[in-house]
Amino acid sequence: MSVRNPAATTPVRRAQATAEGVERTSAFEVLTRAGFVARGVVYGVIGILAIKLAIGAGGKTTDQSGALRTIAHQPFGKVLLVLVATGLAGYALWRLVHALLGHGPERSDSGFDRLAALGSAISYGAICAIAVEILLGSGSGTSGQESKATAGVLGWPGGTWLVGIAGALFIGIALYQGIRGLTQDFLKDAKTEKMSDATRKSYKLVATYGHLARAVVFGLVGAFMIKAAVDFQTESVGLDGALAKLEHQPYGSPLLGIVAAGLIAFALYSLADARYRRI
Repeated sequence: MSVRNPAATTPVRRAQATAEGVERTSAFEVLTRAGFVARGVVYGVIGILAIKLAIGAGGKTTDQSGALRTIAHQPFGKVLLVLVATGLAGYALWRLVHALLGHGPERSDSGFDRLAALGSAISYGAICAIAVEILLGSGSGTSGQESKATAGVLGWPGGTWLVGIAGALFIGIALYQGIRGLTQDFLKDAKTEKMSDATRKSYKLVATYGHLARAVVFGLVGAFMIKAAVDFQTESVGLDGALAKLEHQPYGSPLLGIVAAGLIAFALYSLADARYRRI
């Protein structure tokens, strides 16, 4: 049974009705589960390249767009990228539906949960758009787009405040990821009753490790964005820059390796969610 806000405007009610119709289709579930696979592939590529750098095997630090370009340069890269882009679109759509309807049979998500879902939908929609640009041949630039965006925004009226707020949002996301990992809040969204004991233990381990690794990198991104706003510096960092900053610290290679392994763990968690996530 759906729960709607009686005070909602007619356009909102229409959007909710449309979302409910989409959510009930089998195609929606298939596309959503493909989205978890796509998310896992992207984070897996980022983690593998970073861990290769940490052990001196010729890797590099990169972000989501760099991971997509790496995929595009593999054998059958365009086919693989089409599949990943389709999955990312499905994941963004699923998060958008949650923003409109909430999650669970009683639609009991809080306003914060719905706002987080909307932010996730926008983020993965943007990553999907980058994949499409690469497929069309217009996305061949390098990683580090966050730095260029920060430099542009700082020149706007009130730009330093906007960059600072964006940094604070990243830190908020990092805290959310850390809390979710430490409390294992992710378990309520998984079909743990369908897992064997060994699978459940492995799922908890990789999910916890993966969430904590994402907390580290998002926290670093947020901190450097706030620093850029305070110092009015045009040099900020994205996910790739955060990983690079880790590598340049004392004991940087081990630190980078630990976080990179965590991103691979998050990729494995995403792949497991393609099977066990409650849609």
